[in-house]
Amino acid sequence: MKTLKTLIAVSLLLITFGTAAQNDKDKKIMKDAEHAKSMIMEKDAGFEKFFSNASGYVIFPNVGKGGLIIGGASGNGVVYENGKAIGMADLKELSVGFKAGGQAIVEVIFFETDEALANFKNGNYEFGAETSAVAVDKGVSQNTNYSDGVIVLTMPKAGLMADISVVGQKFSYHAFKM
Repeated sequence: MKTLKTLIAVSLLLITFGTAAQNDKDKKIMKDAEHAKSMIMEKDAGFEKFFSNASGYVIFPNVGKGGLIIGGASGNGVVYENGKAIGMADLKELSVGFKAGGQAIVEVIFFETDEALANFKNGNYEFGAETSAVAVDKGVSQNTNYSDGVIVLTMPKAGLMADISVVGQKFSYHAFKM
């Protein structure tokens, strides 16, 4: 009985340690996501309506892009449902075409309906070449509308990249453990 209690205590300690290590990374990404949201709102306060009214959204605060002819991008983000953080996501991108350079961007995906958000949370969500992103700038929010229940916003942070290419993005979602 004493051995069982010791085994349970050690197991709980290991689980707690593993969760804390993951949460430190998640907390940094969450802090970066809130900062990215503030930057977007400073650029164009009209985007508040999307943050307030969307069923959900994902903020990828630090997406790194780069390439020469063939390129790629990756980033980690926070998934929000009705304004509350519910999990983490990652983004992978592959592109082919005229491209050269490297860039850091913020990417935000808004989901107009619960169904659109549920599709993202179900995993293996992808954007194809036909998906276009809206570049965050003053006044852009006035003419921004959902397309098939989704809006993608991008905002450059650093770097320079010439890019005319066909792009595919793939996402995965990981709910917070309750």
